[in-house]
Amino acid sequence: MRLLMISGDRLAVQGKQGAFWYTLAELSKYWDRVDVICPHVKNGKWKMENGKLNNVFFYPSPRKLWYQPWWILKKGKELIEKYDCDVMTVHEYPPFYNGYGALKLAKKTGIPFMLEIHHIVGWPIAASFSEKLFRPLSRIFLPKESKAASAVRTVNSSVLSTLKDFGIPEEKIELLPSFYLDSKILVQKNEIKKDFDLVFAGRLVVNKGLDRLLAAIETLPSIRLLVIGDGPQRKYEEAHAKRLNIADRVVFVGWQSTQEEVMNAIQRAKIFVLPSKSEGGPRVALEAMACGMPVLTTPVGVMQDTIRNGENGLLTTGEPEDIAEKISLLLSDEDWCKKIGNEAKNILNEFNKEALVRKYAEFLQSLVHNNQTML
Repeated sequence: MRLLMISGDRLAVQGKQGAFWYTLAELSKYWDRVDVICPHVKNGKWKMENGKLNNVFFYPSPRKLWYQPWWILKKGKELIEKYDCDVMTVHEYPPFYNGYGALKLAKKTGIPFMLEIHHIVGWPIAASFSEKLFRPLSRIFLPKESKAASAVRTVNSSVLSTLKDFGIPEEKIELLPSFYLDSKILVQKNEIKKDFDLVFAGRLVVNKGLDRLLAAIETLPSIRLLVIGDGPQRKYEEAHAKRLNIADRVVFVGWQSTQEEVMNAIQRAKIFVLPSKSEGGPRVALEAMACGMPVLTTPVGVMQDTIRNGENGLLTTGEPEDIAEKISLLLSDEDWCKKIGNEAKNILNEFNKEALVRKYAEFLQSLVHNNQTML
């Protein structure tokens, strides 16, 4: 079988081994061919990594995002005609260009497709003007797009409930978690020196809440923070740390090349903190848990499904005062931290990579069979 993916990821096409790269490495085992249409990347070229993804082919748009719906239609039609793609899956989010292009493509070709909605932008808290705008627009656009889809995938119960509230029929929604944890990589390494109190990891964008964590650290003398990741907010966050006079206690190390490097860096700290305002995961929090890290996070996305407060992690409102209070509690009780970390490791059983990717692939393939039956 042959899969067509409409993705918003820009990293894998550059050969960067982020979450999508690792997903494709496993998912490609279930397909004869995987074609991925993705946004424009300046000077971006696909780099093969030891031949692991030799049946995956990327097609970044030659132009910027305004052209994306037309690129999906043009390149998608060409790929379907040339390779007879069996099914399409579409990662949708504002400003809804992926869904718009996919709807046009499905109408032209008749290919069955699944709409993937991993989180509702601006939910539960809008972090910017654009998120305040896109939150109500999601209520309008997502139900309309879902009507033409063969199925709608979401990855946590919070979004599933929201989509039902939007009027999308429950029988059309499939809960398929995308937080694929690899027990070979996610290993607790006690030999790594704990030279930081806290670690934050993620793309540096406004909804991740790093500014709130920095404000909390301002009130906690001597606390040291390691920041892993890069993104459009990096310069702002570095300047913000200087304004708060904590730059000497906050180290930005940028993008790490592999997942192994990310996890090794995370384990340089005693506590993992991620006070996101909205998202479907955060996946990296689950990865930190799998490595035995005590995790402090907001109740967003899948965290609502997985964190048993005070047992396998700790929840915060995300306000600087509450973050600071929870950090102080954790650092003052080493035995409690250790107990939380040990319990957190059981997350590996819930989000086993091989089992979840197989279930995802099998569901997509079932859409092909259902479509053929209807025909």
